Amino acid sequence: MKLRAATEADLPAIFEIYDEQVLHGTATFDTVPKTEAERFEWLHLNPGGRYPIVVAEDGAGVAGWGRLYPWSPRPAYERSAENAVYVRATARRRGIGRALLAELLRLAPEAGVLTLVARIVDGNPASLALHEALGYERIGLMRRCGVKHGQVLDVWLLQRVLDAPA
Repeated sequence: MKLRAATEADLPAIFEIYDEQVLHGTATFDTVPKTEAERFEWLHLNPGGRYPIVVAEDGAGVAGWGRLYPWSPRPAYERSAENAVYVRATARRRGIGRALLAELLRLAPEAGVLTLVARIVDGNPASLALHEALGYERIGLMRRCGVKHGQVLDVWLLQRVLDAPA
């Protein structure tokens, strides 16, 4: 497996992975796949170069991707970002998600991001376990905050503070 920065050429593979969850899963609350123009815009949504997108490649191509997003447009939140990690269904349980999240944790301080937040739908134990294994703590549960595929869903908030005293 190789980790590297995402490029425009990766967009079809990235969104093949993502759209599976858009259309059939609950890992994202998006409900409609992005257009080609929206995908291009998504790739370049990177104010100040602070929000990397990384892909993991295996023998079959892009096996997963991860990125940082601005947590809030309000300036006082500048040190915080939200992370996202998605792995191709056929590549799960091979350490790809862990490698992607670890890479985001490595890159974040270089960009001045020292607090990472994740929103994980209740009922996704693999993602919760992944984040907790890499030092995230559950900080709250947003109850009944989303509806997808006819289900009312709760969402866990998790946080990893990179500059906290030991």
